[in-house]
Amino acid sequence: MTGTLVLAGTPIGDIADAPPRLVKELETADVIAAEDTRRLRRLTQALGVTPGGRVLSYFEGNESARTPELVEELVGGARVLLVTDAGMPSVSDPGYRLVAAAVEKDIRVTAVPGPSAVLTALALSGLPVDRFCFEGFLPRKAGERLSRLREVEGERRTLVYFEAPHRLDDTLTAMAEVFGAERRAAVCRELTKTYEEVRRGPLAELASWAAEGVRGEITVVVEGAPETGPEELDAAELVRRVRVREEAGERRKEAIAAVAVEAGLPKRVVFDAVVAAKRADQ
Repeated sequence: MTGTLVLAGTPIGDIADAPPRLVKELETADVIAAEDTRRLRRLTQALGVTPGGRVLSYFEGNESARTPELVEELVGGARVLLVTDAGMPSVSDPGYRLVAAAVEKDIRVTAVPGPSAVLTALALSGLPVDRFCFEGFLPRKAGERLSRLREVEGERRTLVYFEAPHRLDDTLTAMAEVFGAERRAAVCRELTKTYEEVRRGPLAELASWAAEGVRGEITVVVEGAPETGPEELDAAELVRRVRVREEAGERRKEAIAAVAVEAGLPKRVVFDAVVAAKRADQ
């Protein structure tokens, strides 16, 4: 029988947030793949746990090369535990390649749910959380960063980003430029840690604050784009649109109905504008 791959969430700050199942998995896993073995050692010491299996490093630099080795362990029946420095594996951390390779081999993949900076920041932001999308880290280069932001300029869902503290002011400034200075946002710093801070306000205001220097691990939550209302068209423009459609071969009744839908107006409003224009012409 093949083994099982277990993705385990680890604390993003407060060690007391470690899920109870994590202790059991650390004690019983045949192989523990850790993003940073030194941090794993500190975690196990804090939890009073002695790892029961072999510990391997599994980070961005060796992820591609080490994945086949871990898959071989899984095919051989091993229980492999994957942990990252903080939060859930695969969420802007190593893990995706291993999960995809395990799924391809029809190996069971399960998870030990744990803390998540994405969900914690969303809950604390005060912004709508019914629909959201996670955008990870933005590119380091200014031009690429602006391009990426413009891709989601009209996104109506709440946006969540990770960012390095030394780039936060540049990122918030770029966001204010693309999304608008008054777009609401929240900067969540050092979540669940001693110096946790959630700063809320318009993007321009947050950019000004961040220019003074910010430390710690950062998650940025940005309000989605506002809904656009129906076009505000005057009577002359309504009439012009109807005439364009009529000249293209539509019957007047159909043209009036189509323009009404476009403008988000009752058909009677468009009809009255057409009748008034006809009387004025006469």
